[in-house]
Amino acid sequence: MAKVYEAIDGKLRAFIESQPVFFVATAPLAGDGMVNLSPKGTVGTFRVVDERTFAYLDLTGSGVETIAHLQENGRICVMFCAFDGAPKIVRLHGTGRITFADDPGFAAEFEPFGAAGQDRRPQTRGVITVDVARISDACGYAVPRMQLVEERDILDAWSQTRGPERLATYHATRNASSLDGLPGLPVPTRA
Repeated sequence: MAKVYEAIDGKLRAFIESQPVFFVATAPLAGDGMVNLSPKGTVGTFRVVDERTFAYLDLTGSGVETIAHLQENGRICVMFCAFDGAPKIVRLHGTGRITFADDPGFAAEFEPFGAAGQDRRPQTRGVITVDVARISDACGYAVPRMQLVEERDILDAWSQTRGPERLATYHATRNASSLDGLPGLPVPTRA
């Protein structure tokens, strides 16, 4: 049944990187703060960096909870579920950080995503990198079997029609703070 792993080995890495969707959970420190759970998709936007580190592209969204929580306390859990094949759930608990698209180290953090990253560069707010503290799996017997019909291209199309200036305005007006009022994306200063 459930097992705790010392590292993300080759078999776990293959399972993780073959999943079309994963789920990200974070929470603020405040006891009355809102826990956030976000689904993430888009093949090629998640990478296992090494046996104890992973990264994923943080794409433009209507909220900024994950970024705000990571900036406040770093706690994060990412979960993968097998929706086809053998039942399996993998959870990666750790401490995360964001490298924003305008940060000096962004190019180096972005490089492992290659062509998949370049395709999504316009809507990428940053790269989230996580140092993994706990790696575990569970049976997943109650997770339904489902088939991936196709990736949605709505975010890609939406971002392309906006252009860089309108995306920056969207980020400044919609992604500057979390639901709990924590800082989100940095608001660019105008000269």
